[in-house]
Amino acid sequence: MTLMKTMLGAAATLALSSAIASADPAIIYDLGGKFDKSFNEAAFNGAKKWAEETGGTFKELEMQSEAQREQALRQLAESGANPIVMTGFAFGDTLNTVAPDFPDTKFAIIDMVVEQPNVKSVVFTEHEGSYLVGMMAALASKTGTVGFIGGMDIPLIRRFGCGYAEGVKAVNPDATVVLNMTGTTPAAWNDPVKGAELAKAQKSQGADVIYAAAGGTGIGVLQAAADEGILSIGVDSNQNHLHPGKVLTSMTKRVDNAVYNAFNDGEAMTAGLTVMDLKADGVGYAMDDNNAALVTDEMKAKVEEAAAKIKSGELKVHDYMSDNTCPAATF
Repeated sequence: MTLMKTMLGAAATLALSSAIASADPAIIYDLGGKFDKSFNEAAFNGAKKWAEETGGTFKELEMQSEAQREQALRQLAESGANPIVMTGFAFGDTLNTVAPDFPDTKFAIIDMVVEQPNVKSVVFTEHEGSYLVGMMAALASKTGTVGFIGGMDIPLIRRFGCGYAEGVKAVNPDATVVLNMTGTTPAAWNDPVKGAELAKAQKSQGADVIYAAAGGTGIGVLQAAADEGILSIGVDSNQNHLHPGKVLTSMTKRVDNAVYNAFNDGEAMTAGLTVMDLKADGVGYAMDDNNAALVTDEMKAKVEEAAAKIKSGELKVHDYMSDNTCPAATF
């Protein structure tokens, strides 16, 4: 089975071959690239799993600039791709414009709600998963200071940071949580050098565990933490293997399942909102051989107890996006 890959460079290279004008599903990755070892790669893994299980093929596009969003989406729809999945909130306005022009095409968008009759919106409760890894950070910290490094400064990423801070404070009310964002433009998702600089700066402030929610930028955070002898926490994909014994855990966001489910549903995909929360295993934390020595049974028991309370509704984690406030920390 051959996976078709179309690299989007200059606008002139956007043309899709007529040879692929079929009803294959398609996926468009957000900026940062398919192999960012985080958000986009989780999406790719879901598409790849579907292809391996079904023997089907899919189309995929990697964007190189913001300006390509609408053109790429329209050309995929015109090629006959169905359904079309896009990863990332930044596709929201574009999809809202394009979807009505292709009423027979099903679209799925991850991390944004688009209310159109042919669009499925998939969102995650990132604050719940972040709360759990925040607890683990506080339990592992020896200094009482932990850090958070986000990518682009948007409400979605503040939701990660706030949930994390709340989890930290649940374990240690006196803990210090240092929160930084990488930038205010999409370039913030793919700047590992800046990520490394921020991680080193947080270590100088006493942080000995740092959670990165920054796409490709987070790779620099994890590398710097390993080099500096402190722990890191990965995001979206299980990143424990990137630095075995140095990554405390990863907050997993099952973007792979969202893509897999959309491809599996095909043209029969139902429009509307799908919320992938902790109870539905949409978010969680990663345990494997790479971090087993870092997480004691006592730590895991405390985190699992909190997870059970969140799933039952007994424990409500504050959602930054509900009111744009963060009771547990200040950005």
